Amino acid sequence: MTESRNEPESGERRTPSRRTVLATMGALPILTAAASASGAGEAAAATIAATAVIDVSVRRQTIRGFGGMTHSAWIGDLTDAQRDTAFGNGDGRLGFSLLRIPVPEDRSAWSRDLATAKRAVALGATVMASPWNPPANMVETFVRGSQTNAKRLRYNMYGAYAAHLNDFTVYMRQNGVNLYGISVQNEPDYAHDWTWWTPAEMLRFLRENAGVISTRVIAPESFQYLKNASDPILNDPVALANTDIIGAHLYGTSFGNFPYPLFKQKGAGKELWMTEVYYPNSTDSADLWPQALDVGEHIHRAMVEAEFQAYIWWYIRRSYGPMREDGRISKRGAAMAHFARFVRPGYTRVEATAKPLSDVYVSAYRGDNSTVAVVVNKSASAVSQRFTLAGATASSVASWLTDASRNVASQAATGVSSNGFTATLPARSVTTFVIR
Repeated sequence: MTESRNEPESGERRTPSRRTVLATMGALPILTAAASASGAGEAAAATIAATAVIDVSVRRQTIRGFGGMTHSAWIGDLTDAQRDTAFGNGDGRLGFSLLRIPVPEDRSAWSRDLATAKRAVALGATVMASPWNPPANMVETFVRGSQTNAKRLRYNMYGAYAAHLNDFTVYMRQNGVNLYGISVQNEPDYAHDWTWWTPAEMLRFLRENAGVISTRVIAPESFQYLKNASDPILNDPVALANTDIIGAHLYGTSFGNFPYPLFKQKGAGKELWMTEVYYPNSTDSADLWPQALDVGEHIHRAMVEAEFQAYIWWYIRRSYGPMREDGRISKRGAAMAHFARFVRPGYTRVEATAKPLSDVYVSAYRGDNSTVAVVVNKSASAVSQRFTLAGATASSVASWLTDASRNVASQAATGVSSNGFTATLPARSVTTFVIR
């Protein structure tokens, strides 16, 4: 369920146990349960919100990062400058720390996205990969409803397919890109143009074959975070042992379906990633404002309500994406940068008053001896917002603002009093506060 796509282009060798390799990569992380930003005139008219309390002693999930996808076969590669804009940090950069690339079914195409992946790694990003199809000789067609040419992995090719995924992992590693994880299949439940997998087929592969893959295994990458795709994995100890990251896409997923109680119950030692989305659509320009604020709310809910550890956009460079076709950061990209630039890999989300006022959304994170609060104000009015810190001491506050006329613009320092601060949130804006 993504923008109209054509299929990409896409052998066996014995390899060390994936668990042996993972041991050398480090243990798998465990999910743990002023001067205002606007002028004085606007501050005087601001609505007063309830105090937002940020309690750094109440820790939630570890953040792996924010990022996007490159797919050179379909839309061309990023240029050198665009790679630096995407994965560099600081002014005029998106600050992405995650890159998703495809796994071509054809080995001759494995180098296609390598240059971008290597540059992303050099700039500190983590890379994951997802396949759309196995090699053609491993696939058969079948009838699925009205689709007479549906594709699936041949049942006698599961072992060969696991070796194919591992061979790609080894190829990338030998070429300077140590994949953080590899998916079994992109959107196995929305595969009209690629390869279908039933939950039972995915479960069998994870139980019997995924153990040979020498990096973290991601599954099931349901197009709509449908729990019937991931529940069987969480309920099967053998399959779950060979799965490291529950991956999901959020196309059309209602906010009410963001929480995942079964993962909280059975996902200890596993990670939960949102590995693909565009939001709210692929038809509007990414520079429409205040529509681009929807991206900020969506990320907020993905972090706070779904408790994802990663948030990955579809194409990085696209008319509706974080980077425009001319290489400049869009308004949607600015909304993403408020998270990506300041909430870095390894930070932990901490408890915060998520909605101190209607249309105001607050999430908070702790890392590098700082607390980061990302605040989205979708209201048509400015808001005077008080923040207080619990479990840590606030000494200074810096902030960055995006509104109709500014993109992640540094603001004047905010004064601290009584271990907190008060700031004006301009109408229809997103602000990141870094509290030291």
